[in-house]
Amino acid sequence: MKSIQMASDRAYDIFREEHHPLDVIFAPKTIAVIGASERENSVGRTVLWNLISNSFGGTVFPVNPKHHSILGIQTYPNIATVPEAVDLAIIATPSVTVPSVIAECVDVGVKGAIILSAGFKETGIQGAFLEQQVLEQVRRSKMRLIGPNCLGIINTHTGLNATFASSMALPGKVGFISQSGALCTAILDWSFRENVGFSSFISIGSMLDVGWGDLIYYLSEDPNTESILIYMESIGDARSFLSAAREVALTKPIILIKAGRTEAAAKAATSHTGALVGSDAVFDAALRRCGVLRVNSISDLFDMAEVLAKQPRPKGSKLTIITNAGGPGVLATDALITNGGELAELSKQTYDALNQILPTHGNHSNPIDLLGDADPNRYIQAVEIAAKDPNSDGLLVILTPQAMTNPTQTARLLKPYAKIGKPILASWMGDADVQAGAEILNQASIPTFLFPDTAARVFNYMWRYSYNLRSLYETPILIGCENTDTSVCSRVVAETIIQKARQAGRTLLTEVESKQVLAAYDIPTVETYIATTPQQTVELAEKIGYPVVIKIFSENITHKKDVGGVHLNLQNAEAVKNAYYQIQEINTQNFLGVTVQPMVDLKNSYELILGSSIDLQFGPVLLFGSGGQLVEIFQDTALGLPPLNTTLARLLMEQTHIYKALKGVRGRKPINIEALEQILVQFSQLVVEQPWIKEIDINPLLAKSEINLTKKETIQNSLVALDARIVLHDLNTSETQLPKLAIRPYPTQYVSPWTMKNGMSVTIRPIRPEDEPLMIQFHKTLSEESVYFRYFHLIKLTQRIAHERLTRICFIDYDREMVLVADYKNPKTQQHEILAVGRLSKIHGSNTAEFAMLVSDRFQYQGLGTELLKRLLQIGRDENLTGIGASILLENRGMQRICEKLGFLKYNSDDNSVVKVEINL
Repeated sequence: MKSIQMASDRAYDIFREEHHPLDVIFAPKTIAVIGASERENSVGRTVLWNLISNSFGGTVFPVNPKHHSILGIQTYPNIATVPEAVDLAIIATPSVTVPSVIAECVDVGVKGAIILSAGFKETGIQGAFLEQQVLEQVRRSKMRLIGPNCLGIINTHTGLNATFASSMALPGKVGFISQSGALCTAILDWSFRENVGFSSFISIGSMLDVGWGDLIYYLSEDPNTESILIYMESIGDARSFLSAAREVALTKPIILIKAGRTEAAAKAATSHTGALVGSDAVFDAALRRCGVLRVNSISDLFDMAEVLAKQPRPKGSKLTIITNAGGPGVLATDALITNGGELAELSKQTYDALNQILPTHGNHSNPIDLLGDADPNRYIQAVEIAAKDPNSDGLLVILTPQAMTNPTQTARLLKPYAKIGKPILASWMGDADVQAGAEILNQASIPTFLFPDTAARVFNYMWRYSYNLRSLYETPILIGCENTDTSVCSRVVAETIIQKARQAGRTLLTEVESKQVLAAYDIPTVETYIATTPQQTVELAEKIGYPVVIKIFSENITHKKDVGGVHLNLQNAEAVKNAYYQIQEINTQNFLGVTVQPMVDLKNSYELILGSSIDLQFGPVLLFGSGGQLVEIFQDTALGLPPLNTTLARLLMEQTHIYKALKGVRGRKPINIEALEQILVQFSQLVVEQPWIKEIDINPLLAKSEINLTKKETIQNSLVALDARIVLHDLNTSETQLPKLAIRPYPTQYVSPWTMKNGMSVTIRPIRPEDEPLMIQFHKTLSEESVYFRYFHLIKLTQRIAHERLTRICFIDYDREMVLVADYKNPKTQQHEILAVGRLSKIHGSNTAEFAMLVSDRFQYQGLGTELLKRLLQIGRDENLTGIGASILLENRGMQRICEKLGFLKYNSDDNSVVKVEINL
């Protein structure tokens, strides 16, 4: 019997702890209110009253040494005297007492805490010191802590109101997290007026322990939460936030509003990139990378939660507008186009069909004007026709109350179109006359807005949200060198150049050194030579061929043109000599010679910029866009986070205006977009692998249409770096002080060859997003028995290889999980095949993980399962996990033997069909 498949889907539920660590905060059985008080309007009294006046199904213990009872409840002098084990301690004492209070809680085994008290790092150095004292105590245990300086939390579905807000939130399906307690109270008041409900209402405070990532994961597993709304002031642990958001955004919308949109210009930037990168623009780029939607107002926050819960996401940005009044249609059009949306161009079939039903004087194009006498039937006929148009990604139906309109009946007839496969929005304008119709539409899951421009703005948010999620679903194309040794060699070449400059006391690479670093990563550069005498300069110019460019060669000049250090289009030897002497004369102190390179014809070419700079929160950031001398003036650039693959590279380019021109415009042929994608990917790899680089510019990166290349030019010359500048971190920066990447890059340290028992050589490596086609072929090699052992039930092949499913398996976050594959290159076909897959997934809220294994039937009993599991155990140790486990079907004896051989302990499970295995690391 085949026996080396192991299931993880049910294993996750069985192996993980019975309760999530944050359950003690959101669903506690016993609560101690430390700092409870009888004083009117005090925090301690308010939170105690909120707890006892809303039944959460548990027991409350007031703690205050000055009282025997508060609100008629027996009170205890300290946490140690409370007669029961306490799940949650809510602390409302002066900040100076909090460290000792937390220490007492840790000593008696309290599992969770909420610190409502203010007076911590928001007050200065002394407050920050108090926070560190608190954190030291928390780290002595497994306690989880929310705050300090927060309002508390509400769980409407358990009846828990652990806040000092004046009221309990209404129940609903929205999980709301806010960094501002004051905003929480304002939104609570607003929610009663607007009848908005919440599953959880969380004031996160200073995020001393529990942060965005923890809460996003927790709400993702909460069946009562359908969407997650966030008010953010600072991101805290950027990697944790991005990791959690990227995983959860695939299943639950995450909608965010952030304070502080004003762009903070980079200070002391020595490169173009540094000058162009602003913190808020980087934040937007990070949200795009993880599929989070950012909005601009509180109303937008809740509008989008409602719309995404009721309607499907549009596939594109083209909207069809149907209205009975021209003015509102124009307003909606303005709002749509101003914010990046488009009017759908109606097909001829749609246009002809509309001609059959609309009055002669109506507008039969988009926006479709039904005129003021439109009755319900005309509305519905128009909707029926427009909904079928393949050019349209969504519909907006606008109604203004006029003499011939019937808002209520029109709404009734519109109800069946709530699910047409594309989003449909409505704007029923007016007050009492349209209220009944608007309510009918809202109950039918057709979101309704008072003003049409609001509806158009919401549609723009919707398609942008879909656009953000594309990067999480699309399969990139594998590019670059498959030879790991060659890749390592390139990295070493670049490292050597950088370290040589550092050892010489320099933080600025010369142009030649910068181009050598680029060349090490297969980024084409224009041939560049160094000359130290006028005669040598002429000889090199004649070798290259006129015209040429002469630039100053210096170790400390950043912008050469600013100091007269660049001479272009030199046609002969005399011009070259004169240029040499002029540069030397102007820059006597910094002059080491000149560089000589060919003068590249810019005709039918595009000047681009490709760069990287450091953001304080997100680390290295990539920049792409229009380049040249006026790059800061035009500012047609887009930002992204490394590492990139081909899909992410293309999405980055699509953010710019120049991208449309690169695809071909006004008779010009397109450039080689695929080659440009490859350069962006290689450039991001350079940034990832060379952390000593602080700033890097390629400006210009010249892009030519391939049709315009001369016979001497090759495809590589269609994209070439004409100039490059690399700035290193300060010499006194230690390796531990180097900025960390916000997104963990591909873990090359886990790539290595291995030989199976039958002598076949494979490469065991982490999975890549580009592996989706290989995974499809892999699943075709599996027997029903292998599938059953892996998933605990049979799953059809079509389901196992569905794009949405495989994308999530291949496009993983290496911070959250690690998937190893056995990659075999077939010598006959020269094609790669995946022979086995091993997965290690961290369990949310704990420092443990569960593993899963799947080996192709043809290659079982060759030691692959054992080797993969050995490597997963080592990865667990490298990641400082405390334990790894899984559940295995009882009849899967082979997998059980592998686990026993590697030191796993076996336990019986409540499910008689499985056994549980665990190992402490």
